[in-house]
Amino acid sequence: MSEKNQDRSRAARDRLVQQREQGRARERRRRTMIVSAAVVGVLALAAVIGVIAANAGKSGKDSEAGPAVTPSGAVGEGGLALRVGAGDAPSTLTVWEDFRCPVCAQFETAFRDTITELTDSGRLKVEYHLVTIIDGNLGGSGSLRAANAAACAQDAGKFAPYHDVLYRNQPPETDDAFGDNGKLIELAGEVDGLVTPSFRSCVEDGTHDSWVEKSGKAFTEGGFEGTPTALLNGEPVFPKKGDEQISVANLRKWVAEANKGKEPGTVGTTPSTS
Repeated sequence: MSEKNQDRSRAARDRLVQQREQGRARERRRRTMIVSAAVVGVLALAAVIGVIAANAGKSGKDSEAGPAVTPSGAVGEGGLALRVGAGDAPSTLTVWEDFRCPVCAQFETAFRDTITELTDSGRLKVEYHLVTIIDGNLGGSGSLRAANAAACAQDAGKFAPYHDVLYRNQPPETDDAFGDNGKLIELAGEVDGLVTPSFRSCVEDGTHDSWVEKSGKAFTEGGFEGTPTALLNGEPVFPKKGDEQISVANLRKWVAEANKGKEPGTVGTTPSTS
């Protein structure tokens, strides 16, 4: 073989080797991207689970405030639930939540519009149970003070809009801003007609503190793992129902399946979320 042909042969082999190496590099990059995406997904899920687990601590100190004063219109066993939506709606979404809990705020932000639509159409009612887990975990009194204020808003027939105002203005988890009754009254100013002398007195006197702590005790005795806890007709749906992850589409589907063949409730029997 001539020297020129040998050079050509070596060049061809070099190109082939280079192409193979480039192909292997592309494959390594592809696998790395796949693995990285999987790791990010796992970490994101772990972060959510970690927050939920971290929230599963005690729900605050026992109160010496005296007998529990149940908010007007509270329902359920022991009068521990605040209902939003028609009382005769065919399905019930039970939500245990803490106003200082960041995952609760994320849940509310993600599903507020859908839940509002379902309650306004009489297909769903929501029964909220208020607890004070973050106070127990991180100290402070913001969970208790906010829950008492929300119960005071229930007395005024304005729980739903005030509930949403609190979540839209939720401070960082470690910031006990809701421990200030003045702040809670200030936020109540965003709800038309809520700030009255009776509401102020209810908030400042902690009228429903013992009721909130009674709700927290029921949460602990119920064996729930953390907040938010959401159950549709008694079946857990957060973060998933069976093998299906919760989403707006799935929540609509689950309610539709549960309501099949049933008439919607009487719209307007109770105020709905705003």
